[in-house]
Amino acid sequence: MALPVPSLRFVLLLVASSVLHQAMGTSAITRHYKFNVVMRNMTRLCSTKPILTVNGKFPGPTLYAREGDNVLVKVVNHATHNVTIHWHGIRQIRTGWFDGPAYITQCPIQPGNSFLYNFTITGQRGTLFWHAHINWLRATVHGAIVVLPKLGVPYPFPTPHKEVVVVLGEWWKADTEVVINQAMQLGVGPNVSDSHTINGHPGPLSDCASTQVQVDNKTGTATLHYANTVSAAAALTLIKPPPQNATRIVSKFVESLRSLNSKEYPANVPRTVDHSLLFTVGVGVNPCTKCVNATRLVGTINNVTFIMPSTPILQAHYYNIPGVFTDDFPATPLHKFNYTGSGPKNLQTMHGTRVYRLPYNASVQVVLQDTGIISPESHPIHLHGFNFFVIGRGTGNYNPKTSPSTFNLIDPIERNTIGVPTGGWTAIRFRADNPGVWFMHCHFEVHTSWGLKMVFVVDNGKRPSETLMPPPKDLPRC
Repeated sequence: MALPVPSLRFVLLLVASSVLHQAMGTSAITRHYKFNVVMRNMTRLCSTKPILTVNGKFPGPTLYAREGDNVLVKVVNHATHNVTIHWHGIRQIRTGWFDGPAYITQCPIQPGNSFLYNFTITGQRGTLFWHAHINWLRATVHGAIVVLPKLGVPYPFPTPHKEVVVVLGEWWKADTEVVINQAMQLGVGPNVSDSHTINGHPGPLSDCASTQVQVDNKTGTATLHYANTVSAAAALTLIKPPPQNATRIVSKFVESLRSLNSKEYPANVPRTVDHSLLFTVGVGVNPCTKCVNATRLVGTINNVTFIMPSTPILQAHYYNIPGVFTDDFPATPLHKFNYTGSGPKNLQTMHGTRVYRLPYNASVQVVLQDTGIISPESHPIHLHGFNFFVIGRGTGNYNPKTSPSTFNLIDPIERNTIGVPTGGWTAIRFRADNPGVWFMHCHFEVHTSWGLKMVFVVDNGKRPSETLMPPPKDLPRC
């Protein structure tokens, strides 16, 4: 990592399988959930602190649904924090009002208020997750979403026997809001987490294990005999373990991944491109007289540090409210340099609430290029509102003349989040067939806080089925 403070990483969901029994119902139905946002005291690493939770649980409850189901989640805010919930990976076809990122698609749910999230799961199945999408509240407000195939539709793999959801996260002994606020004031990276967690727990080994084990410290001699072992004359094949730095092995595995590209699960990769974008992503420094070392760390895309508005961009777009954003986000870097080299340390970033506007159904290619202004590092970039195809990746700087020859346009994997290789690039394509306002950002929480984010605005199409639905009556107000 370039920085000593990777901050809150995006929560990963590792699923052994996604089976639910016949209790799930026989057809597409409406599923009702209620999220009570409350403070609860939680003890981890031998210390107790109050944290924000959903229904008093950490992690929060798992949502189950089938493809085609309508999902209603009433979120009631009993805490003192403003809150929103994002349904990470749910496409929200024409229902961007329920996507969740604060000041992008909605005002936060204020203390004592509620909001009913209402969306239909269309053309999706698998395991996703939900999380708070304001400040650093995602640290404790998150959980899984398990979307099963329609009843009677087989899995594209052998039917599993059991479901196990594993949620990976992090834990800070300190209040995470205090951690990030202090870092933002000082202009430096925040303190690293005290532990990684599995389903909310740091594991049996910690600095404060409750059980003290005494050792006799006596020595002895013994022999160990293995029964039914291979004779010494038999040939053994020794497998060399991977090196400490297994980047090549990991890269080779990632590059080998393919989509099914079958009749049931086609890979509809756009073959032509209407908008070809090159986005440099990274962390740099700006002057700051009040900060440590007189500099402030900033996150940028194409040298633009995104500024969050006070009026949600989706509302400004829908009601044509002027002065909230400008649609002049650069399609390519304004300052070209050796992106994966050391780079200019004093490259001044522009600040603004800039968006990139797309016509409905446009085919879009985005090359995400890592930068080494401070030091190269991998960035997990998440796009709201769409799945995209990962058509290529490579090391060094993207070359528009030679790099496309390596693209896979036949069976690339389909994702909503992709890691930009350290000191490299990755290319994605998607079709802008979902009208609304869609956030794109690094899923390292601190990088998002520093401004490594941008917004796509997708205009309505010509038909009612290609038009953003009107806002709900209970949409929160700022």
